[in-house]
Amino acid sequence: MDIAVLGMGRMGRALAGRLLESGHRVAVWNRSKDKAGEIVSQGGREADSIVDAVDGVDVAITMLANDHAVREVALGELRSAIAHKTIYVDCSTVSPALSGELAEAFPGRFLAVPVVGSPLAVRAGQAVYLAGGNGDLIDRLAPALSSLSSTVRRYDTASLALAAKVTNNLLLLSQVISLAEAFTVGRSGGLSDDQLRELLSSSPLLPQGLKNRFEGVLTGSQDPWWTTVLGAKDAGLAIDIARGADVDLPQATVVQQLYEKAAAEGLDDADISAVTQLYQDGTP
Repeated sequence: MDIAVLGMGRMGRALAGRLLESGHRVAVWNRSKDKAGEIVSQGGREADSIVDAVDGVDVAITMLANDHAVREVALGELRSAIAHKTIYVDCSTVSPALSGELAEAFPGRFLAVPVVGSPLAVRAGQAVYLAGGNGDLIDRLAPALSSLSSTVRRYDTASLALAAKVTNNLLLLSQVISLAEAFTVGRSGGLSDDQLRELLSSSPLLPQGLKNRFEGVLTGSQDPWWTTVLGAKDAGLAIDIARGADVDLPQATVVQQLYEKAAAEGLDDADISAVTQLYQDGTP
């Protein structure tokens, strides 16, 4: 398929790279011009504009940071640039409300397909894709989805797919905080990091997703593919979803505040696991 990927952050580059490796023709665009070198070296084409990127493609994909960035691109230049036959797919983690807006703005051709997994998982074809929207449209996208992963979960609407993604994200964000606090208790009681690693790294209480961040939370150092800023944003999305049903989430509120505090204290470009530094500094 001919595919455009708009947004060359870590996840956008991983997605474009995986599509190229699977034999698709990929054009990429990013607001700044210094992030697509790896993709170009793999055979991708860097476009000068959104119009250039989506010209003649079968699928246009956005992978952007937040509601504001997606709204600016999708409801701006993209809406008038893509052909009526082109499927528009948003893989970003945004609010269900925005995904509903996009479904209305691109009638009959929009899918929300947020991604569960790291950039490494995306490149390895091991990420999970949450496809929300018209089933026939998801079937049309099958050549791309099947080359991205063998695990694609379907939802009847785009909003449901985003609710599923935010649900997943809140769980991991909360678990990272819990692990950081468990380490703090152990250290406060005199345990060394080696003893904590021996005690907890293979514990049956540790879910697989958290195992991937165990060392990062222990040491505060990990490849920053999901930053504290984005963690705070995603916790906020969860709070907003629950608030829409007149439900309060007191724990999620604390989780959001902790990631916001980490970002404000100079860890804005650090991975969510770096929230552990608040505890090491004694300032959570």
